[in-house]
Amino acid sequence: MIQWKPNHTGFTEQIVSGSKPISRVKSIGSNHAVGSPNNLEAYSLGLSQEDLMLEDSGAMSSWIKADVNCDDDSLVSRTLQAKGSKVSGFDLDPPKVLVVDDHAASRMTAVALLGMEGYEVIEADSGYIVVGLVTQKQPDLILLDVMMPGMDGFEVCQLLKQDEQTRLIPVIFITALNDRRSRIRGIEVGADDFLTKPFDRVELAARVKSLVRQKRLNEDLDHAEQVLFSIAMSIESRDPNTGDHCERLVKLGQVFGEYLNLSRYQIRDLMWAGYLHDIGKVGIPDAVLLKKGKLTPEDWQIMQQHVLIGEKICKPLRSMRGVIPIIRHHHERWDGSGYSDRLKGDDIPYLAQVFQLIDIYDALTSERPYKRAFTSAEALSVMQEEADSGWRNPKLMQQFAEFIRSGHEKE
Repeated sequence: MIQWKPNHTGFTEQIVSGSKPISRVKSIGSNHAVGSPNNLEAYSLGLSQEDLMLEDSGAMSSWIKADVNCDDDSLVSRTLQAKGSKVSGFDLDPPKVLVVDDHAASRMTAVALLGMEGYEVIEADSGYIVVGLVTQKQPDLILLDVMMPGMDGFEVCQLLKQDEQTRLIPVIFITALNDRRSRIRGIEVGADDFLTKPFDRVELAARVKSLVRQKRLNEDLDHAEQVLFSIAMSIESRDPNTGDHCERLVKLGQVFGEYLNLSRYQIRDLMWAGYLHDIGKVGIPDAVLLKKGKLTPEDWQIMQQHVLIGEKICKPLRSMRGVIPIIRHHHERWDGSGYSDRLKGDDIPYLAQVFQLIDIYDALTSERPYKRAFTSAEALSVMQEEADSGWRNPKLMQQFAEFIRSGHEKE
């Protein structure tokens, strides 16, 4: 038996009853007005009654409406998964999927299919409200229609992918069959996948599950990286004499890397090294790290361990593979008299050679309690003397001097 009954809030509540437990889906917005019970079959887009029902798990299951947020005629509703069910392969916190489509029929089809898979579903019928909604609800994936009035799916996706806070959220574009132009445009604005209408339940479930899992893995990695950066910054704060040393190294690493025509990943590693090169100092006692005056030979042995400690801290993260050689070897010398491995010449990783030049330059041109800030010319003179004595790569030193004299470091 199928009934449509209005309530005093203006919602339309669909009640589908039969041999299985009752399932409810509440909706809001003009697009959800169905007119009469006879239109139900067309409204469900051919989904069978079994598809629209929740599986009987031995207890009454229901759809729960929550957190409704409506602005003018735009629809935003959230549907929670059936009690006691979860998406296979995920923890107890059900993944959230935002479905954005101005056509109620298509939107409700996706909601029904995703709901059966145990996802928490959020709905929106306008591109204008998506950006704010994503910030508020933080979905794990967005199912986004391409053609919508006002702000289309391309504009929405581009805004999300350009924002540091939302760029990791996978976006699946809903396109017409063989819509080659939309697919190419979608790739250009950062879409992660494409689905064609009408939806195939198995394909939809597989693609959503795969992208949600990838997104959560990326988030875990992103969080781990942020923890490392936070530790590195806390180390810098232990020594107030260094000022914004790390921030300056990040900027200098970027512009010098670009000057050397390094790859994007090499430049990223140089920039990350700006924060992480001395992270191992977290394991150095304050009595040594903050000691006033000259360090004893025993103190130096302890201090030199910071590169090995830093390597151990960062080694578990695969994303740090390019940074670890810089951390371990940025105190090596061209003639083999440095540490930690007394490497010589080109046995020293190239990025470690590059990084040590910007590290030394910043130290020389910054004011410290024991020294004034050197001018660029004075710093380059000191560094050239070290290169002449065999401490630095002479060719790279020449490139760095040309880089500083050209004024590129100020860009």
